[in-house]
Amino acid sequence: MTQNETIKLPYQAPWSWLQFHEHFKLRAIAGQERLGECDYCRSFRLAGVTGWFRVTALPDQDALLLTCSASASACLPALVQRVRRMFDLDADPAVIAAHFAADLRLAPMLARNPGLRLPTALDAFEQAVRAIVGQQVTVKAAVTITGRLVNRLGEPLDGGPTGIDRLFPTPAALAAANLDGIGMPGKRVQTLQHFAAQVANGELRLDISQGAAELIERLCALPGIGPWTAEYIALRAFGDADAFPASDLGLLKAPIWGAAGITARQLQAHAEAWRPWRAYAAAHLWHNYSGG
Repeated sequence: MTQNETIKLPYQAPWSWLQFHEHFKLRAIAGQERLGECDYCRSFRLAGVTGWFRVTALPDQDALLLTCSASASACLPALVQRVRRMFDLDADPAVIAAHFAADLRLAPMLARNPGLRLPTALDAFEQAVRAIVGQQVTVKAAVTITGRLVNRLGEPLDGGPTGIDRLFPTPAALAAANLDGIGMPGKRVQTLQHFAAQVANGELRLDISQGAAELIERLCALPGIGPWTAEYIALRAFGDADAFPASDLGLLKAPIWGAAGITARQLQAHAEAWRPWRAYAAAHLWHNYSGG
């Protein structure tokens, strides 16, 4: 595959590029990712292959355009699968909307934003690192710190488009690094490096082949990782449709609960009716909370 060849990735409408643009606008890491008005570009490491890809929204078609580096030919089926998951192109919006149609709180949100999907990560390890770094800090602060990790530990990428010249650090590099001055509390650095070491040595498998609940349990067994982080990883790293971080502030303070908000226990109970699509309910609550 040459750099100029492209693949169309179809989806079932509605689907909103604006949602993904806003998502990446808050989270893109310089050197690794670049966001344009109608496209998103980033580096990747997959099955021993490194390179870059660009996804472009096609306003007149129900499809995205995927353009890859020549190196991607060695892992193209896996990359296409990852990109489809990343942009949630395999969801059936009609099925999800039908499930929430009788919910007096969620149905109006779906009517306003029928194309809302689950933006997820290209790489599970990267997303887990972002989630750990993001514990108890703002998204902006987490992106700043993660950007320092990429600049300090990420390998250079040659031949990428302008602004795409760095790969995300490997688990081994992150586990062995000196992270003094990175901007995180010592305990969180310990949590991050222990997690990275577990992935690097094969003790921790980042997959949901045995179900998301099993991964969440394994993650919660690690020091410094609680239910919010584990559920968020299941949601953002794998697009698990029923993952639900019930203690998330944005979910607890969503406008639909009124000025007083709701407790995590109350939300957990309320969300039982949203199974097996609780992650999509979370996407709408977050969207509603952010005013997007």
